[in-house]
Amino acid sequence: MAITYRDAGVDIEAGEETVRRIKGLVRETFTPGVLTDIGAFGGFFALDSAAYEEPVLVSSVDGVGTKLKVAVRVGRHDTVGEDLVNHCVNDIAVCGARPLFFLDYFSTGSLRPAVAEQVIRGFARGCKANGCALIGGETAEMPDLYRPGDYDLAGTVVGVVERRDIVDGSRIEEGDLLLGLPSTGLHTNGYSLARKVLFDRYVAADTPDVLGGVSIGDALLAVHRSYLDPIQALLAEGVARGFAHITGGGMEGNTSRIMPEGLRAAFDWEAWSRPALFRLIQSTGEVPEEDMRRTFNLGVGLVIAVPEAKRERALAVLGALGEPAFVVGRVESD
Repeated sequence: MAITYRDAGVDIEAGEETVRRIKGLVRETFTPGVLTDIGAFGGFFALDSAAYEEPVLVSSVDGVGTKLKVAVRVGRHDTVGEDLVNHCVNDIAVCGARPLFFLDYFSTGSLRPAVAEQVIRGFARGCKANGCALIGGETAEMPDLYRPGDYDLAGTVVGVVERRDIVDGSRIEEGDLLLGLPSTGLHTNGYSLARKVLFDRYVAADTPDVLGGVSIGDALLAVHRSYLDPIQALLAEGVARGFAHITGGGMEGNTSRIMPEGLRAAFDWEAWSRPALFRLIQSTGEVPEEDMRRTFNLGVGLVIAVPEAKRERALAVLGALGEPAFVVGRVESD
C-alpha cells in the first residue's frame, strides 16, 4: 500500500495555506532596509551604514516557555508571538540597541493554519510596535514530537548600536539608585510554577476576587511588554547607567548580570505593591518567598541604574512617557 507524506502526518497543503494567510501580515512589518519578500531562502536586510560611525550588531534568541500551554488551554494564540518579540527586543534594548529585524520559528505536530495565523499576527503586531521587520521564519510540522494541539515558538532579533553607546553596566557606581518600571504580569517566565499552583485549583475561566474580575487565563496571558521607548528616552537624556530586563532568575539574578565587580543591587522589597496575580500564586501554592523572588518579576519588569543626582530628571523623562517609575533599591558594595 502506498504511503504519502500526509499519511505520515505532514500536510504540505496546510503549510501552503499558512503562508497564504500570513503574507500580508508579514509585509506590513517591512521597513526600508528589507530587500526580500516572504518565501525567499534567506532574509536580506541592508543596514544604513551612513547613519552610524561604528555600528555594532546585537542579537538575542529566546522562546515563550510554558506560557504556550496556557494559550493552548485558553484557545487564544494571538498574544504569544507578541510576547516573544517584546522579550527579545528588551534583551537587546537594555544593551542600548534598536531592533532591525526579527525571525521566528513555529513548530507543531499537526499544522493548523488558523492557529499559525494567530501566532504570526502576534509576531507582526510586536514587530510593528517596535519598529523592526519580520523578515523570515520557519514553520515545521513534526508528528509524534508534540501532543495534539501543542506547538513551540522561538525567535531571534537583530539590532544595532553605536559602539560608543553600548550599555553594559560598566559605568554603574556605588550609591546609584535603582528605579523599577512595572511589568504587565508574569511576562514569559515562571509559568511552570504558576500553572502547577493555579490550575490545580482553578480553571482558566475562573475569576478569583483578588484579580478584580479578570480571569485566570487572561491574567496569565497578559502580554510581555516592550521597554524600548523608555530605555531609548533615558539614554537620549544621558540619565541611565545600566538596565536589567527582569526575566528568569528574578530581580537579583538579572541585575547581577550588569553589576561591576564588587557591587551588588540591594532591593527594598516593600517599596512597591506586589500585583494581585503574584499574591494569588503565593497564597494558593504556599510558595516560599525565596522561590517567588527567584522565579518571578513580582511586578517589576525593568530595573534602571541612575545616579542619585539625576534621579528627578530620570523620573521626569519617564513621567512624560506615562511610565510610573519607582525606587526599588540602591547599588551597594558587595
